[in-house]
Amino acid sequence: MKITQNTAVTLNYTMFNMDGEVIDKNHEPIVYLHGGYDNILPAVEAALEGKAAGETVMVSMAPDEAFGEFDAELLREEEIGLFPPDIEVGLMFETRDPETEETFQFRVTAIDSGRVTVDGNHPLAGMSIRFEATVLDVRAATEEEVAHGHVHGEHGHDH
Repeated sequence: MKITQNTAVTLNYTMFNMDGEVIDKNHEPIVYLHGGYDNILPAVEAALEGKAAGETVMVSMAPDEAFGEFDAELLREEEIGLFPPDIEVGLMFETRDPETEETFQFRVTAIDSGRVTVDGNHPLAGMSIRFEATVLDVRAATEEEVAHGHVHGEHGHDH
């Protein structure tokens, strides 16, 4: 079976920076619903279209095709008293804009002199990357998966 709209695709991937260093790699195969559901980077999804189990793809992407450009406005420095006492570098948290109800994820990048630096950029923002993937399996998605816009676990609805 070939990868087309509304197929469940299982794959292994490795992401590299432009110096050829591995920056991310799956440890277990990932499964996503193909067809514009925003479950995988659009450039990767386009490269996978029409592929079958056993085939590989390699996609080089500029930041705007991958995880976005780095936005300095998403770097903020706040007083340490605004955070829980167990705050540490690497901690991820979510905040909500009270006016728009929009949620934002931030990562603590530094703690120094009573100040905490948080970054709302994706950790790979601003990077050009190379994405390599091997297709392990392709199957027709279930009606429920298509209706929900994502693949479910082995035993049905898994979220």
